[in-house]
Amino acid sequence: MRDFSDELALVAKRVGEAGAYLGIEAGRQRAAQLEVEATRPDLWDDPEGARRVTTELEHVRRDVEIYDRLLGDLDDVRTLDQLAREEADQSVEAEVAAALDDLARRLSELELRSLFRGDHDERDAICEVHAGEGGTDAQDWAEMLVQMYEHWAEHRGMATEIDEASPGKEAGLLSATFIVKGRYAYGSLRGEQGVHRLVRMSPFDAASRRQTSFASVDVTPFLEDTSSEVDIDEKDLRIDTYRSSGAGGQHVNVTDSAVRITHLPTGIITSCQNQRSQHQNKARAMQILGAKLAEHQRAEHQRQLQAISGSSSQAAMGNQIRSYVLHPYQLVKDLRTGEETGNVAAVLAGDLDRFMEAFLRWERSRTEED
Repeated sequence: MRDFSDELALVAKRVGEAGAYLGIEAGRQRAAQLEVEATRPDLWDDPEGARRVTTELEHVRRDVEIYDRLLGDLDDVRTLDQLAREEADQSVEAEVAAALDDLARRLSELELRSLFRGDHDERDAICEVHAGEGGTDAQDWAEMLVQMYEHWAEHRGMATEIDEASPGKEAGLLSATFIVKGRYAYGSLRGEQGVHRLVRMSPFDAASRRQTSFASVDVTPFLEDTSSEVDIDEKDLRIDTYRSSGAGGQHVNVTDSAVRITHLPTGIITSCQNQRSQHQNKARAMQILGAKLAEHQRAEHQRQLQAISGSSSQAAMGNQIRSYVLHPYQLVKDLRTGEETGNVAAVLAGDLDRFMEAFLRWERSRTEED
């Protein structure tokens, strides 16, 4: 019978460390407090506050349950291993090995959460995609990116909501704004911010020549209420209403009530066209504007700190972060982390986790170096 003692000890050590960095014991106490709040008769007098309480309670409970299930399964494997060795029963060796592999896999997923260190990493994410250089190919590439993130979100059990989409003249999208809803949506997607480069044989070129296209991705945490962070003066806003144009389809809801808001001091523009009324479109566009202004303030503060410290390690919008090559070879490569794969089709179908995890680990290593 194979001796699994060392592997069991390693898994036990990792489980203990996971409990520490996830704050499981503090989570148990927090869950107890939230359970009391959730039973208050007047809880739903403030629907927004009630949603915050119930959402946090759900998240804390889930963390504790995942951890406790790992502990229980680890104890079961230990017992099985001990009995098998005492009785020299080799018939369960494969079962113990498989159970250890499963524990290691689940632990790796749990350990990934330690990389989410940002204040807003657990929040939903506002994503914007803009076609760059490359004409019609770039507009087609922008739509491919939107679809890529929609597929990724679907694989992760997250929802996406398109708030605005401007169709290209011949194909694709000039721009799109969408919200990805799910726990750690922003923490996962924030590493996608930057310029994405596509190299392929152009389907829009009569001579089928190779074309290089660019599209930019911007990611902002979605904040339900930004009133404590930003003060928006109506005099600083230009509000335009328009009718969305184009062929329609899944990304464009043709309506006379679309709203575009320009924040004049910063030049930040938000728009929404998928809600039922002009009032709802304006409310959503204002909500997105508040989130983007809050992020703008945080980014400006970070730039000031970097100017003082001399640091320039921040990956910023406008820097090419990843190349997707379809011709003359197949390769997706992240230019910051070095992470790469030849399975371009899988990446475009939403298989992005390896790149997102590599970014988070790269980011943490740079923080530790600083």
